[in-house]
Amino acid sequence: MRKILIPIDFSDNAMNALQYACELFKYDISEFYIMHAYQDEIHSNEALLSRETLDEVTKIISDKSQVQLEAILKRIKKFSPNPRHKYSVISANNLLIDEADKIVDQENIDIIVMGTRGKTNDRKLTFGSHTLQVLKYVQCPVLAIPENYKYTPPKHILFPTNYMIPYKRRELKLLCEMAHPYRASIDMLYISTSKKLSLRQEDNQNFIKDELCKNSINFKTVIDKDITNTIYKYIKENHTDMLVMVNTRHSFLENFLLQSTIDKMSLYIDIPFLALQNIRRN
Repeated sequence: MRKILIPIDFSDNAMNALQYACELFKYDISEFYIMHAYQDEIHSNEALLSRETLDEVTKIISDKSQVQLEAILKRIKKFSPNPRHKYSVISANNLLIDEADKIVDQENIDIIVMGTRGKTNDRKLTFGSHTLQVLKYVQCPVLAIPENYKYTPPKHILFPTNYMIPYKRRELKLLCEMAHPYRASIDMLYISTSKKLSLRQEDNQNFIKDELCKNSINFKTVIDKDITNTIYKYIKENHTDMLVMVNTRHSFLENFLLQSTIDKMSLYIDIPFLALQNIRRN
């Protein structure tokens, strides 16, 4: 069974990510954990909050959270009445990143799906603060859905890589099983100043080939120094439906996440973005 965590703040962007997840995994027997962490909301209005009112404010926000989650369950039954899917709601007086980490560990979550930005985030940012934190720190693959992105079956997936890291079998299996029902092609894009691979790179490339064996894989090489612009250009020229990267030290994704504003980064993500984690999990 596929286990999917959906952090939600009841924004249109969060609801869009939920609908995308329901559609993407429509062929899988799946359990969705729809989670709202509301601790930040309790402390958002310091003028009204005091030690005397803390319990009262907490209860009001907790009750509101539960009511909104129940309303989402009713909406899901209308737009995705899928007998393969089971839904649970979680309302937590916690920080989003801490609650997500806890649920990932307790429930052995396969993937987190969330919007790129929440309702309070700066529109100049590629990723909102909460999404960026989850991408960087939660030990689980994260699929980030851009605001207003309309579901499109992932037929053409781009996976830039330098082949320098030992990929995790569980992570590649997830990608393989996500792409297979859609007969997607996966382009492994190597961006370098040289076409030659080291022995370690060749071994990692062969491991990818074995783990993604259910899919059509194209191994591409582009000679260039500018990684972000090369990826952006490739996405636009090849009608890419999803971008996949691996979050690890000294990876493309680390450089990508460290430059999150449009002014600082030439690559702006307007397609679903899957961040795999180079972390060993049970």
